[in-house]
Amino acid sequence: MLTKQQKSKQIEESQKLLDENRLVFFTDFSGTPVEDLRQLRKIMKELGAKVKVIKKKLLRVAFEKKGVDFNPEQFESQVAAIFASKDISEIAPPIYKFSKGKEKKGFKILGAYDLMERNFFDAETAKRIGQLPSREVLLGQLVGMLASPIRMFLYVLNEKSKRS
Repeated sequence: MLTKQQKSKQIEESQKLLDENRLVFFTDFSGTPVEDLRQLRKIMKELGAKVKVIKKKLLRVAFEKKGVDFNPEQFESQVAAIFASKDISEIAPPIYKFSKGKEKKGFKILGAYDLMERNFFDAETAKRIGQLPSREVLLGQLVGMLASPIRMFLYVLNEKSKRS
């Protein structure tokens, strides 16, 4: 059991993280082995994000003090908050890839809250964003789609010149 001083320290630390970051990603880690949590922390550290296990009630108090209208106590399980300064499209894919094999062990994506937009993404939306290919892959696909008609036209011209 935490003392009142420890709780207030965690609230202050949470408020500082809320000020410094743009996104809070919520995951359920109940039943997840410690080694898997270490791996998640390492992956998030490489992206500049921080994984923090905070009691939901203390996190709610930190949200209230920052004027954010969101209640993390709506989640029924244990919550690990991932604080990230990047956009959800950059943080969701690594978390989704991590969770893919770990769902049987108890790791689940619960959702995300964009602090700048004041918008909550439910678990399904966060997973869908995590499944999207990277920006570079999407741009490559777009270039391929735009170049395809030109390639086909050149193929037709080439075949026509072979007949003549």
